[in-house]
Order: sequence, then C-alpha cells, then structure tokens
Amino acid sequence: MSTITLEQIITFLLEAPMFGDLDPTELSEIVHIMQVRRVRDGQAIFAEGDPGDAWYVIYDGAADVSKADDSGPPKVIAALGPRACFGEMAILDHSPRSASVIARGDSTVFRFPRNDFEELLAGDNLAAYKLVYEMAKVLATRARNTTQRLSEALNDRDKPQRLRDTTEQVVEGQSVSE
Repeated sequence: MSTITLEQIITFLLEAPMFGDLDPTELSEIVHIMQVRRVRDGQAIFAEGDPGDAWYVIYDGAADVSKADDSGPPKVIAALGPRACFGEMAILDHSPRSASVIARGDSTVFRFPRNDFEELLAGDNLAAYKLVYEMAKVLATRARNTTQRLSEALNDRDKPQRLRDTTEQVVEGQSVSE
C-alpha cells in the first residue's frame, strides 16, 4: 500500500457525505487529529463490547458490520464501502460498541479518536460541531430505517406469529420515534 498524501486525504474527505459541509480550513483542523490505519482482510477494526474510543471513515476497501447471535455465528447486518462512516455513536454517548466491524479485504480507514474530537468540541471548534450535526443526521436516518423495518416485520403476515410477537416486544421495550 502506498503512502496517502495530505492532498488525497483532503480531496477524499471533501467528497465524503459526512464532511461535505466543511471548508478546506475546517477540514484541515479535523485531519490534524485523524490517524490512518491499515487493516487486513478479516481483521477486526473493533469488536462488539469494546470501548467506543473513536469513529472511522473507510478510505479504501470494505467492512462488514456484524452482531453476535446466541443461536450461531455473528450475523452481518450491514456492508460498508469507501466514504462510509461508522462508530460515531461512541462520540455521542460513550457506550461500548454495539456491533463488530471486520475488514472485508485489505482496507485503509481513517480513525478519529474520541478524546481528540471532544477537545475540538470543548474548544468551540465549528468543524467539530458541524460533524456532530452530520452524525446526528446519519443516526436519525438509521433510526427511521429501523423503524420502517420493524413496522414491516410486525405487519408481515407470512412470518410466524411467534416472530411477530417477539418483534412487537422489542418495539414496546424501546423508544421508537419519528
């Protein structure tokens, strides 16, 4: 893998949805805390239950998001490609990782450590605030999609009643909002 230049990083991030509202000066402030991490095929970027100490953007390659499953091997719940951001919930709530992210093929990710990012926020850095706003939009979109999928599962008459009942219990136990 070749060295990535600062110009390549800036150009890439300006094209990534999460960073699209940042001007080059703001972006350079964010790049200052960024770490480049190379991962091999099958290597965990982080595992479910790990401390949420950073968020990431895929520069090249791909990754799978998986959840532990009591009845067998972990289940892949999402596939991520270049420019995908993940792990951002750790910035907002300091909770352990809710899923594992595993490299699919050799990949390069940009890592943004939570502590460094929080220092930018504490310093009233406009770029950091813009990114938190973008994170909130991403999470809202995911919540809407999950609500839609739960609704479809509850109304799917082809699914066994036991599965619909279980889904309904999950919905009742959570705060699902619009």
